[in-house]
Amino acid sequence: MKLFEDIIDKSRNWLPKDGTVNYYGKLFNQEKADYYLKRLLSDIEWRNDEAVLFGKKIITKRKVAWYGDKPFEYTYSNTTKHALPWTKELLEIKKIVEIETGETFNSCLLNLYHSGEEGMAWHSDGETDLKKDGAIGSLSLGAERKFAFKHKTTKEKVEMILEHGSLLVMKDTTQTHWLHRLPLSKKIKMPRVNLTFRTIIH
Repeated sequence: MKLFEDIIDKSRNWLPKDGTVNYYGKLFNQEKADYYLKRLLSDIEWRNDEAVLFGKKIITKRKVAWYGDKPFEYTYSNTTKHALPWTKELLEIKKIVEIETGETFNSCLLNLYHSGEEGMAWHSDGETDLKKDGAIGSLSLGAERKFAFKHKTTKEKVEMILEHGSLLVMKDTTQTHWLHRLPLSKKIKMPRVNLTFRTIIH
């Protein structure tokens, strides 16, 4: 495990231009990653996500949860969430992510994908509640999934595999110039929990 971690270049920018994406590889060994996945699946207050599109309310199979330092409001897809207080495990993970990246975060949006038949369409995290050009730390637990970026103008694509216990960081002008998505895959039957640590401006 250690050998694998040592060969990952955490400073490598996976985007060719107009933003910065760094992949840190696995922050946890198998046992610790399994432990956190189990705790989050059982202890987080998961809710089906809601979106309002063309005036119609859509309920997703994917579930979400929103936690933070304060009951921050976070609005996307025309719906507003209020942050819940941190759990013990979320604070532990947040501290590790902050030490690893040198960034600080005050909130976390969690996503639960029950299988590869649930994913996320092309989008960027450019909501006005978020710190502009701030870092978003994306920690993956559970099933390995492909993750993709697409440049908004040139349509260039970058794809990568996000491993169980791994960290990806998007920062600088990534959200301005790039879309990202989690493609569907019928082959994947296991759940994936994704923690996206963010900074809300308040």
